[in-house]
Amino acid sequence: MRRFFAVSIAAIAVIACFTGCGDDESSKKSGSSSEVSTEKESMEEVTALKNDETPTKEPETEKTIEAKTEKPSEPPTEKITEPKTEKKTEPPTEKITQPESTETLSQKNAVKSAKSYINYSGFSHDGLVSQLEYEKYSHEDAVYAADNCGADWNSEALESAKSYIDYSGFSYTGLVSQLEYEKFTHEQATYGADNCGADWNSEAAETAQSYMNYTSMSREELIDQLIYEGFTQAQAEYGAQAVGY
Repeated sequence: MRRFFAVSIAAIAVIACFTGCGDDESSKKSGSSSEVSTEKESMEEVTALKNDETPTKEPETEKTIEAKTEKPSEPPTEKITEPKTEKKTEPPTEKITQPESTETLSQKNAVKSAKSYINYSGFSHDGLVSQLEYEKYSHEDAVYAADNCGADWNSEALESAKSYIDYSGFSYTGLVSQLEYEKFTHEQATYGADNCGADWNSEAAETAQSYMNYTSMSREELIDQLIYEGFTQAQAEYGAQAVGY
Protein backbone atom coordinates (compact mmCIF):
# COMPACT_ATOMS: atom_id res chain seq x y z
CA MET A 1 0.00 0.00 0.00
CA ARG A 2 2.78 2.42 0.86
CA ARG A 3 4.55 1.44 -2.30
CA PHE A 4 1.48 2.25 -4.43
CA PHE A 5 1.17 5.63 -2.81
CA ALA A 6 4.82 6.45 -3.55
CA VAL A 7 4.42 5.38 -7.14
CA SER A 8 1.40 7.56 -7.50
CA ILE A 9 3.21 10.59 -6.17
CA ALA A 10 6.10 9.98 -8.55
CA ALA A 11 3.76 9.70 -11.46
CA ILE A 12 2.10 12.96 -10.57
CA ALA A 13 5.46 14.68 -10.38
CA VAL A 14 6.44 13.41 -13.80
CA ILE A 15 3.18 14.62 -15.28
CA ALA A 16 3.62 18.00 -13.71
CA CYS A 17 7.10 18.24 -15.09
CA PHE A 18 5.93 17.49 -18.58
CA THR A 19 3.11 19.93 -18.26
CA GLY A 20 5.40 22.74 -17.11
CA CYS A 21 7.86 22.08 -19.90
CA GLY A 22 5.06 22.18 -22.41
CA ASP A 23 3.84 25.45 -21.06
CA ASP A 24 7.32 26.98 -21.23
CA GLU A 25 7.73 25.93 -24.83
CA SER A 26 4.32 27.19 -25.78
CA SER A 27 5.01 30.45 -24.07
CA LYS A 28 8.32 30.69 -25.84
CA LYS A 29 6.64 29.91 -29.12
CA SER A 30 3.93 32.44 -28.51
CA GLY A 31 6.51 35.02 -27.46
CA SER A 32 8.61 34.42 -30.56
CA SER A 33 5.57 34.62 -32.78
CA SER A 34 4.52 37.88 -31.19
CA GLU A 35 7.98 39.30 -31.62
CA VAL A 36 7.94 38.32 -35.26
CA SER A 37 4.58 39.96 -35.78
CA THR A 38 5.66 43.20 -34.09
CA GLU A 39 8.86 43.29 -36.12
CA LYS A 40 6.86 42.81 -39.27
CA GLU A 41 4.51 45.61 -38.33
CA SER A 42 7.42 47.98 -37.65
CA MET A 43 8.90 47.14 -41.04
CA GLU A 44 5.59 47.94 -42.70
CA GLU A 45 5.39 51.29 -40.89
CA VAL A 46 8.92 52.23 -42.02
CA THR A 47 8.01 51.27 -45.57
CA ALA A 48 4.87 53.41 -45.36
CA LEU A 49 6.80 56.35 -44.02
CA LYS A 50 9.31 56.05 -46.84
CA ASN A 51 6.50 55.97 -49.33
CA ASP A 52 4.98 59.09 -47.77
CA GLU A 53 8.29 60.96 -47.77
CA THR A 54 9.06 60.14 -51.36
CA PRO A 55 8.12 63.28 -53.32
CA THR A 56 5.81 62.82 -56.24
CA LYS A 57 7.32 64.31 -59.33
CA GLU A 58 4.93 66.49 -61.31
CA PRO A 59 5.01 66.07 -65.01
CA GLU A 60 7.36 68.53 -66.53
CA THR A 61 5.67 71.09 -68.74
CA GLU A 62 7.51 72.11 -71.79
CA LYS A 63 8.63 75.66 -71.69
CA THR A 64 7.43 77.62 -74.64
CA ILE A 65 10.10 79.87 -75.94
CA GLU A 66 8.63 83.01 -77.39
CA ALA A 67 10.32 84.32 -80.40
CA LYS A 68 11.96 87.62 -79.77
CA THR A 69 10.60 90.30 -82.04
CA GLU A 70 13.21 92.84 -82.89
CA LYS A 71 11.98 96.44 -82.53
CA PRO A 72 12.69 98.39 -85.65
CA SER A 73 15.27 100.98 -84.92
CA GLU A 74 14.12 104.53 -85.77
CA PRO A 75 16.51 106.71 -87.69
CA PRO A 76 18.20 109.27 -85.48
CA THR A 77 16.49 112.65 -85.61
CA GLU A 78 18.70 115.67 -85.87
CA LYS A 79 18.12 118.25 -83.16
CA ILE A 80 17.21 121.56 -84.72
CA THR A 81 18.92 124.38 -82.96
CA GLU A 82 17.17 127.72 -83.29
CA PRO A 83 19.37 130.68 -84.03
CA LYS A 84 20.06 132.77 -81.01
CA THR A 85 18.39 136.14 -81.09
CA GLU A 86 20.50 138.90 -79.79
CA LYS A 87 18.83 140.86 -77.04
CA LYS A 88 18.55 144.48 -77.95
CA THR A 89 20.06 146.71 -75.40
CA GLU A 90 17.99 149.81 -74.94
CA PRO A 91 19.83 153.02 -74.33
CA PRO A 92 19.63 154.18 -70.74
CA THR A 93 16.77 156.57 -70.19
CA GLU A 94 17.66 159.74 -68.48
CA LYS A 95 15.55 160.52 -65.46
CA ILE A 96 13.66 163.71 -66.08
CA THR A 97 13.63 165.85 -63.02
CA GLN A 98 10.67 168.17 -62.90
CA PRO A 99 11.40 171.66 -61.71
CA GLU A 100 10.19 172.49 -58.27
CA SER A 101 6.83 174.28 -58.16
CA THR A 102 7.12 177.98 -57.60
CA GLU A 103 3.37 178.34 -57.00
CA THR A 104 2.60 180.54 -54.04
CA LEU A 105 0.08 179.66 -51.38
CA SER A 106 -2.37 182.32 -52.60
CA GLN A 107 -2.10 180.98 -56.15
CA LYS A 108 -2.78 177.41 -54.96
CA ASN A 109 -5.85 178.57 -53.09
CA ALA A 110 -7.06 180.61 -56.08
CA VAL A 111 -6.72 177.56 -58.37
CA LYS A 112 -8.62 175.46 -55.84
CA SER A 113 -11.44 178.02 -55.72
CA ALA A 114 -11.52 178.29 -59.51
CA LYS A 115 -11.93 174.50 -59.88
CA SER A 116 -14.76 174.44 -57.39
CA TYR A 117 -16.59 177.19 -59.31
CA ILE A 118 -16.34 175.53 -62.72
CA ASN A 119 -17.44 172.20 -61.19
CA TYR A 120 -20.52 173.92 -59.84
CA SER A 121 -21.58 176.04 -62.84
CA GLY A 122 -20.51 177.28 -66.27
CA PHE A 123 -18.06 180.19 -66.23
CA SER A 124 -16.22 182.12 -68.88
CA HIS A 125 -12.56 182.91 -68.38
CA ASP A 126 -13.17 186.58 -67.59
CA GLY A 127 -16.30 185.79 -65.62
CA LEU A 128 -14.25 183.42 -63.43
CA VAL A 129 -11.57 186.07 -62.92
CA SER A 130 -14.25 188.55 -61.80
CA GLN A 131 -15.72 185.99 -59.41
CA LEU A 132 -12.30 185.27 -57.85
CA GLU A 133 -11.61 188.99 -57.49
CA TYR A 134 -14.97 189.25 -55.74
CA GLU A 135 -13.58 186.62 -53.33
CA LYS A 136 -10.75 189.12 -52.57
CA TYR A 137 -8.04 187.34 -54.57
CA SER A 138 -5.64 189.71 -56.33
CA HIS A 139 -6.08 190.24 -60.04
CA GLU A 140 -2.80 188.37 -60.70
CA ASP A 141 -3.83 185.36 -58.61
CA ALA A 142 -7.31 185.31 -60.17
CA VAL A 143 -5.88 185.35 -63.71
CA TYR A 144 -3.35 182.66 -62.74
CA ALA A 145 -6.16 180.47 -61.38
CA ALA A 146 -8.36 180.92 -64.48
CA ASP A 147 -5.39 180.06 -66.71
CA ASN A 148 -4.50 176.93 -64.71
CA CYS A 149 -7.82 175.48 -63.59
CA GLY A 150 -8.05 173.21 -66.66
CA ALA A 151 -11.37 174.56 -67.97
CA ASP A 152 -12.61 174.01 -71.54
CA TRP A 153 -14.29 177.33 -72.29
CA ASN A 154 -16.46 176.01 -75.12
CA SER A 155 -17.78 173.36 -72.75
CA GLU A 156 -18.35 176.04 -70.12
CA ALA A 157 -20.34 178.13 -72.64
CA LEU A 158 -22.45 175.10 -73.56
CA GLU A 159 -23.14 174.35 -69.89
CA SER A 160 -24.24 177.97 -69.32
CA ALA A 161 -26.48 177.90 -72.43
CA LYS A 162 -28.28 174.76 -71.21
CA SER A 163 -28.82 176.23 -67.75
CA TYR A 164 -30.34 179.40 -69.28
CA ILE A 165 -32.84 177.61 -71.56
CA ASP A 166 -33.81 175.30 -68.67
CA TYR A 167 -34.55 178.35 -66.54
CA SER A 168 -36.36 180.59 -69.07
CA GLY A 169 -37.29 181.01 -72.74
CA PHE A 170 -34.51 182.38 -74.99
CA SER A 171 -34.21 183.07 -78.67
CA TYR A 172 -31.03 182.05 -80.47
CA THR A 173 -29.70 185.60 -80.70
CA GLY A 174 -30.94 186.40 -77.21
CA LEU A 175 -29.00 183.41 -75.82
CA VAL A 176 -25.82 184.40 -77.66
CA SER A 177 -26.16 187.94 -76.27
CA GLN A 178 -26.68 186.55 -72.75
CA LEU A 179 -23.55 184.38 -72.99
CA GLU A 180 -21.52 187.30 -74.27
CA TYR A 181 -22.84 189.29 -71.32
CA GLU A 182 -21.38 186.52 -69.13
CA LYS A 183 -18.02 187.41 -70.77
CA PHE A 184 -17.78 184.46 -73.14
CA THR A 185 -16.24 185.32 -76.49
CA HIS A 186 -18.56 185.51 -79.50
CA GLU A 187 -17.22 182.20 -80.78
CA GLN A 188 -17.78 180.49 -77.43
CA ALA A 189 -21.29 181.96 -77.12
CA THR A 190 -22.19 180.81 -80.64
CA TYR A 191 -20.86 177.32 -79.86
CA GLY A 192 -23.07 177.16 -76.78
CA ALA A 193 -26.20 178.33 -78.64
CA ASP A 194 -25.57 175.97 -81.58
CA ASN A 195 -25.13 172.87 -79.42
CA CYS A 196 -27.54 173.35 -76.53
CA GLY A 197 -30.32 171.41 -78.30
CA ALA A 198 -32.99 174.13 -78.00
CA ASP A 199 -36.26 174.10 -79.97
CA TRP A 200 -36.63 177.79 -80.79
CA ASN A 201 -40.37 177.57 -81.50
CA SER A 202 -40.87 176.05 -78.05
CA GLU A 203 -38.64 178.76 -76.60
CA ALA A 204 -40.87 181.41 -78.27
CA ALA A 205 -44.03 179.79 -76.85
CA GLU A 206 -42.48 179.66 -73.36
CA THR A 207 -41.46 183.32 -73.57
CA ALA A 208 -44.94 184.34 -74.79
CA GLN A 209 -46.58 182.50 -71.91
CA SER A 210 -44.32 184.23 -69.38
CA TYR A 211 -45.37 187.62 -70.79
CA MET A 212 -49.06 186.71 -70.67
CA ASN A 213 -48.65 185.56 -67.06
CA TYR A 214 -47.13 188.94 -66.19
CA THR A 215 -49.39 191.33 -68.13
CA SER A 216 -52.13 191.53 -70.75
CA MET A 217 -51.05 192.01 -74.39
CA SER A 218 -52.69 192.03 -77.76
CA ARG A 219 -51.55 189.55 -80.39
CA GLU A 220 -49.63 192.19 -82.36
CA GLU A 221 -48.04 193.59 -79.23
CA LEU A 222 -46.97 190.11 -78.11
CA ILE A 223 -45.48 189.29 -81.51
CA ASP A 224 -43.53 192.59 -81.50
CA GLN A 225 -42.19 191.84 -78.02
CA LEU A 226 -41.02 188.36 -79.09
CA ILE A 227 -39.26 189.79 -82.14
CA TYR A 228 -37.58 192.31 -79.84
CA GLU A 229 -36.34 189.33 -77.78
CA GLY A 230 -34.57 188.01 -80.90
CA PHE A 231 -37.13 185.54 -82.21
CA THR A 232 -37.85 185.46 -85.94
CA GLN A 233 -41.26 186.48 -87.31
CA ALA A 234 -42.30 182.86 -87.74
CA GLN A 235 -41.15 181.93 -84.23
CA ALA A 236 -42.97 184.94 -82.74
CA GLU A 237 -46.23 184.04 -84.51
CA TYR A 238 -45.87 180.45 -83.32
CA GLY A 239 -45.49 181.72 -79.76
CA ALA A 240 -48.59 183.95 -80.00
CA GLN A 241 -50.61 181.03 -81.39
CA ALA A 242 -49.38 178.76 -78.55
CA VAL A 243 -50.91 181.07 -75.92
CA GLY A 244 -54.30 181.29 -77.69
CA TYR A 245 -53.95 184.07 -80.28
